[in-house]
Amino acid sequence: MAEHPIDRKLFGTDGVRGVANVEPMTGEMMMSLGRALAYLIRSGPHRHRVVVGKDTRLSGYMLEQALASGLCSMGVDVILTGPLPTPAISFVTQSMRADAGAVISASHNPYQDNGIKFFSRDGFKLPDEVEAKIEGLIADRALDELRPTATKIGKAFRIDDAGGRYVVYAKNAFPADLTLDGMTVVIDAGNGAAYKVAPAVFEELGARVITIGVEPDGKNINAKCGAMAPEAMCKAVVKHGADVGLALDGDADRVIVADEKGRVVDGDRVMAICALDMLKRRNLAKRTLVATVMSNLGLDRAIEGAGGRVVRTRVGDRYVVESMRKNGYNLGGEQSGHVIFLDHATTGDGTIAALKLLAVMRLTDRPLSSLARCMEVFPQVQINLPVKHKPELATLTGVTKAVTSIEKALGKEGRVLVRYSGTESKARVLVEGPDAAKSRAYADTIAGELRKAIG
Repeated sequence: MAEHPIDRKLFGTDGVRGVANVEPMTGEMMMSLGRALAYLIRSGPHRHRVVVGKDTRLSGYMLEQALASGLCSMGVDVILTGPLPTPAISFVTQSMRADAGAVISASHNPYQDNGIKFFSRDGFKLPDEVEAKIEGLIADRALDELRPTATKIGKAFRIDDAGGRYVVYAKNAFPADLTLDGMTVVIDAGNGAAYKVAPAVFEELGARVITIGVEPDGKNINAKCGAMAPEAMCKAVVKHGADVGLALDGDADRVIVADEKGRVVDGDRVMAICALDMLKRRNLAKRTLVATVMSNLGLDRAIEGAGGRVVRTRVGDRYVVESMRKNGYNLGGEQSGHVIFLDHATTGDGTIAALKLLAVMRLTDRPLSSLARCMEVFPQVQINLPVKHKPELATLTGVTKAVTSIEKALGKEGRVLVRYSGTESKARVLVEGPDAAKSRAYADTIAGELRKAIG
């Protein structure tokens, strides 16, 4: 099974991303993006506003100012929040009735990278077709002559209480009749956007909080910490006898969890635990969980065994949300730790996902290690292969032949997925089946063909 790349040149599966100060992540491009966004959101006589947040990367200062300049140059006011999680910007945009929101972040990428993603006024990410319009406006330079003057130029100002607003909002996702009194929680904020707000949420609910990854210096975001490197969090759980560990990524829209024994609990298991509890309490909409093609087959078996079902989308939490909104579902997510509770949030939120998981632990009075046994994981092998370019996978004869042969061998007991990353210059190979050694051999075979063709 091959996943086709999205037909856009600038935007990937989660906004625009690249090395900071190198095309496309330059100050000039940020100004152009700001001008294009401002043009598209203007409607009616009111004073238009865009909320702009960022993570803790050194390059965020440069790109934030450039984006604000582009927006102001088209007569749009800018509300600057400083470092805040991506879901916090989504919330503040909606709460303040702003016309759009923007987050300057490269999520889980290293500090030298940066990126940007946009939200509509309703707090949801811009759909593909709007991003395509932004690309079109930049490409044909249609806005060069549109330059408001005098009082029609926009202004930028900072708000100091955005973090506090988000803390209150996130806490509302936790049952009002419960507390975290007596629980010890390790939080690894990855030296990223949630380094202040995430610990505050859990402390205010009564937990004893052990923090790591809360000293950002502009260069240490995601560096041997956070959701991409949860080992430090796992060790801290064991050291402090904690009930649970939570590792967030750079912009805190995803979370990787550790149980009380220091063992990783990924997004699939988090979804399984929460979905099964919601099925039991009859509040999983249409008895359906939304996952992507990357999620383990064990997730389907666990949910189906309880009378529910799993529907799948292509990779990217934006596509999970699109399916949820279109079909009236209220829980979905990704193996990587993006989990969306649509009754509470419009995008993936690592803090809210963690709160919902801890609520299940409280309601059932069971440790996480016990809850995590609800799902049997099928052996799954993933290979991430750097590539020089991204031609249509269907044109790579050696790759397609290998995939066809392996899919035939696996039959209904496994699956193959080959796709390009939407955020990095990589091809991703996934093979899932009952035999781990065979799955590894199959994945190596496909990766070998990819290396021959484009590695």
